[in-house]
Amino acid sequence: MSKSIKLAILGLGTVGTGVVNLINDNLDELKRRSGRDIVITEVGIRRQRDDIDPNIIQNSDLMATAASDNVDIVIELIGGTTLAKDVVMHAIKNGKHVVTANKALLAEHGNEIFAFAEQHNVHVAYEAAVAGGIPIIKVMREGLAANKIDWLAGIINGTGNFIMTEMRDKGRPFADVLSEAQALGYAEADPTFDVEGIDAAHKLALLASIAFGIPLQFDKVYCEGITGITLQDVNYAEELGYRIKHLGFAVRRAGNGSGDDSAGIELRVHPTLIPQNALLANVNGVKNAVLVNSHPLGQTLYCGDGAGAGATASAVMADVMDLVRVLGCKDADQQNSNGHHVPHLAFIPEKLSDTPILRAEQMITGYYLRVHAYDSPGVLADITRILSDAGINIDAILQKPAHKLGQVPVIILTLPVVESQMNLAIEKIEKLDTITDKVVRIRLDELA
Repeated sequence: MSKSIKLAILGLGTVGTGVVNLINDNLDELKRRSGRDIVITEVGIRRQRDDIDPNIIQNSDLMATAASDNVDIVIELIGGTTLAKDVVMHAIKNGKHVVTANKALLAEHGNEIFAFAEQHNVHVAYEAAVAGGIPIIKVMREGLAANKIDWLAGIINGTGNFIMTEMRDKGRPFADVLSEAQALGYAEADPTFDVEGIDAAHKLALLASIAFGIPLQFDKVYCEGITGITLQDVNYAEELGYRIKHLGFAVRRAGNGSGDDSAGIELRVHPTLIPQNALLANVNGVKNAVLVNSHPLGQTLYCGDGAGAGATASAVMADVMDLVRVLGCKDADQQNSNGHHVPHLAFIPEKLSDTPILRAEQMITGYYLRVHAYDSPGVLADITRILSDAGINIDAILQKPAHKLGQVPVIILTLPVVESQMNLAIEKIEKLDTITDKVVRIRLDELA
């Protein structure tokens, strides 16, 4: 008779409680799919609770729970990168498989954690760390295993997507929508990680490592938030046939030949104009979505709830089910203790690539530029001449009526160009006597 699989849940907040409820609600289904009884034997919490099954051990000593002989799989849901790291490493050291939803922990310390797990012949599963209930990790590591991934683009922060959707659909300013997002629980009291793109950058680092077989390199992700986006730019973008979304991009650049330093991988998170008819442009509210372009499959889109108790618990338990099968293989063949589980980053660890991560000035995108100038002859000619001299091709120009102060907003869309060229052009434009303010720039991508 197969033994029960024993779980410890560290942290019983929204997600932890969601995992408990999912197990209780779907217990028969879980057993039918896995062939095992799955039981929670311990929980790691700060203080005792009366609403927990008395058969479950409650322990405020998380390290003791992580090493308990009464536990097969440790589910880490406490968050952060300090205590969480210590607990995860301690669980691994004691031969426990780990499931975590902690994208910050893995983005910043994943290389060390995964190497330690390999050393101790256990697995660290993290489906819930990226895009909530969307099984994007499994898709990237398994479903697309035979494909070469050229690029991916994703809405991977629900708070940012909610804010951009409300600004576009209801004409509300950023600060107003952010306050509502906080009231609804979509954003924290300190929303920095969401609105400045740090949360999305953590997730992008994980996706890029799986996509391209590179070590985790969160520190090399270019990160730009949405706090500078105005209703003016949202409306101008719509008028030009685009929508602004806060996206993460991981792009493989082939370069122009041997020794070309433009070859490498772009890792970037920033507001982006994309065509109104693009699939990602129509993913709204708090939804997440990841668009993957691979060969030979082509473009595929994965969309769903990116946060919340149900979505995240679903992803956590998907990992648990995978590990239950690994443990089943171990029981059947002690010599095959890793079962059929795929490598943490989809590639054999010693085969990870040292492909360089491109610097911000090497990135290639199109651009939306908003320039405010005095309404005088020759202004537009000066701007277009500077762009032309920098090798920048213009795709569209929109000139709006002059303001009361005699200033004219000029909106320019460009074709893709190297960031360093655009930096030089903007610097020269801002030095013109006719320019009244800093040039507003937002990157643009046709997603083709």
